[in-house]
This record gives sequence, structure tokens and C-alpha cells, in this order.
Amino acid sequence: MEGKKASESKAVMTDLVLPPDTNFLGSIFGGNVMAYIDKVACISAMRHARSMVVTASSDSLDFIAPIQAGEAICLESFVTFTHKTSMEVYVKVEAENLLTGERRLTATSYLTFVALDESGKPTEVPPVICVSDEEKWQYNGAKKRHLLRQQRREERRNRSATE
Repeated sequence: MEGKKASESKAVMTDLVLPPDTNFLGSIFGGNVMAYIDKVACISAMRHARSMVVTASSDSLDFIAPIQAGEAICLESFVTFTHKTSMEVYVKVEAENLLTGERRLTATSYLTFVALDESGKPTEVPPVICVSDEEKWQYNGAKKRHLLRQQRREERRNRSATE
């Protein structure tokens, strides 16, 4: 199967944070950020696989700074690494002050998606080709993250088997 450039899977999403989207501190609800992350990552995974996908795991979500009402939430995602039927997707979340143009990093996340065929069975995905320095950096760290995911899954299986 021919590889696809990581940049071909890039997805960008921007929305305005309004008061109903916020908590009592005036910053966006974390659950709303999580939903945005899953949605934009799904788009990247589908662009890469050109098939239906399901979220297999959300490996990490690191909140770095809040996004306030009146700011824009800006998300960018792309596929960083693939296995036979799965893809790791990186998501960067920024806040933008729409009056000044200032942007700041507010969250990062890694998710894993599995590609599905028409009957809902896992299907092969193309390998990812990295060109930019950021893509290469993400790719190089993906193998270690994959091993950590496998270890975590195995530990959970073993724990549930003993309970």
C-alpha cells in the first residue's frame, strides 16, 4: 500500500467560545474541548484512511491553559503514525484573542483510531510519510507511545481477569 503524507490528513477547526460553553470561571468546559479534539482527530483519521473510523483510545490530554469566553478555540490535527489498521493522531489546541491575534497553546492530545471497512471490520491503512520537522518528531515518538498503550491495555486486562 502506498504511503500518504502526514500533511494530507491535516484538519483545522476554529470556533468562538461563548458564555454557555463555559464553567463558573468563564473558561471553556473541559468536556467541550474533549469533544472538539475527538471530532477534529476523527476528520484527520478519515482523511488518511479514506474509510470510516472509530476512536480506539484517547491516550493523553494535557490541559495547559484555559480558553476564556470571547476567545476562539483553534484546533489542528494530523496522523502521526500508522500500524496495520490503526492510526495515531496528534491534536494541538490553541486559544486566539480575536482582537489582538495573539495565540497561545492550551492543550495537546494523542488519540488512536481504527479504520473500518463497509462491514465494520478493521481494514488496512496506508503508512504515513513525514516531511516537516514536527511530523518527523511526532513520528519518532509514536513508537514509544504505542508501546506504552500496549502495556497499559495489558495491565488492565490482567487486572480485570483477577477481579
